[in-house]
Amino acid sequence: MGVIKPFSFELPTRIEFGAGVSSSVADVLKEMGKQRPLVVTDAGLMDAGIFDRVREHLERGGIRFEVFSSVEPNPKDVNVMEGASAAKEFGADCLIAIGGGSPIDCAKGIGIIATHGGKIRDYEGRNAVRSDTLPMIAIPTTSGTGSEVTFSSVITDTAERFKFSIRHPRLAARVALCDPELTASMPPMLTAATGMDALVHAIEGFTAVPAEPIADACALHAIEIIVNFLPRAVRSGEDMEARAGMLIGSVLAGISFSHSDVAAIHCIAEALGGMYDAPHGMCNAVALAPVMEFNMPYCVERYSRVAAAMGHSFKTAEEGAEKAVEHVAKLTREVGLPSFRLLGVREEDMEIIAENSAKNGSNSSNPRPMGKKEYLELLRKMG
Repeated sequence: MGVIKPFSFELPTRIEFGAGVSSSVADVLKEMGKQRPLVVTDAGLMDAGIFDRVREHLERGGIRFEVFSSVEPNPKDVNVMEGASAAKEFGADCLIAIGGGSPIDCAKGIGIIATHGGKIRDYEGRNAVRSDTLPMIAIPTTSGTGSEVTFSSVITDTAERFKFSIRHPRLAARVALCDPELTASMPPMLTAATGMDALVHAIEGFTAVPAEPIADACALHAIEIIVNFLPRAVRSGEDMEARAGMLIGSVLAGISFSHSDVAAIHCIAEALGGMYDAPHGMCNAVALAPVMEFNMPYCVERYSRVAAAMGHSFKTAEEGAEKAVEHVAKLTREVGLPSFRLLGVREEDMEIIAENSAKNGSNSSNPRPMGKKEYLELLRKMG
C-alpha cells in the first residue's frame, strides 16, 4: 500500500436514509430552529407530483414556505440569481432542495448569494466562500449526483457557455433526507444516466490524484453496489431493493469524490454540458470507458482494484484494468445509453471543448497529465 499521505476528511452533512424518511422534513426544520424555508426544485418535479408529497409534510408541520421552481437542467447563473432574489424577498432563513443535482447545486448557489451578495461566478474555486451560507436540507430524487452530501456546486456561466465549480464545506447540506421511495418514478433512461453518473463519481474519486483512504473505501463499496443494482433499477423502477441500493451507492460515491476529486471524465462532460446544455449524467456515462482506456497506463493498479470491486478475478493488474474498462463499456450498453458518437459533437467545436476541458479546475486531478492537446486527441478518438 505504501506510506499513507496526510489528508483531511470532513463530512458536514447529517444523513438520514430510508424509505419514507422525507416525511420528517418539518421535524428536521424545527430541530434546526428554522421556520421560513425557500423550497428549490424544478418544473418537472412539480408536474410529477413529487413535490406535493413533501408539501404535505411541511403543511402538516405548520411550516410557512415559498417555492422557487425555475431551476433548469445544468443550473444556470441566472437561475441562481433569481432564486437568491426570491429567498431575500420571502425572508427565507433556510433552503430545502428537492430533486437531482440541478436543484441541489442551484440551492447551494442561492445560499451563497443570499448571504454574501455579488455574482455567483465571484465564488468560483475552492475557498471563495467567506462565511456561512443559508442552511439547507437536501432531498434527492435521483440516484446519481451525490450532491446531497458534497460541498461543491457546478453552475453554467450562460455568457461564456462554461461550467464552473464552487467548492467549500460551507456549501454542504446540513441534513440529507435520502428516501428511496422518491426515486421510484425515474424513467429507465434517467435511471441509467444518473446511475452511470454515480459510477463515474466512484471511479474518478478512487483514481483521482488527491484520493485518500476514507474516500477510497466509500468508492470501492459504491462501485460494488452500483454495478450490481443498476441493471435491476433500469429494468424495474418499482424494485425498491434496487432503488435503495442505487441511492446508497450514489451517496457513497458522492462522499468519495467530494473528498478526493473528479478528473478528465468530468472535465469533458462539463465542457459538453456548457457547450450543448447536454445532460450531465449522460455526458459522463458515454465518456467513462473511453477516458478509462486513455488513462489506463497511468493507473493500472487502481483500475485493477476497480475490477475486483466489480467482482472480477484476474492474474495480473494489467488484466484487471482491462476487465474494468470492458465492464463499464458493457454496462453502458446494457442499460441502453448511447456511444459518444451519438451525442452529435461537432468537429468544429472540438477545439473549444478540449480547451474548456483543460481549463476545468479538476483537470490537474486526472491520473494522466492532460492539456488541450491530449483532450483533443482523446475527443477525436471518441468521436
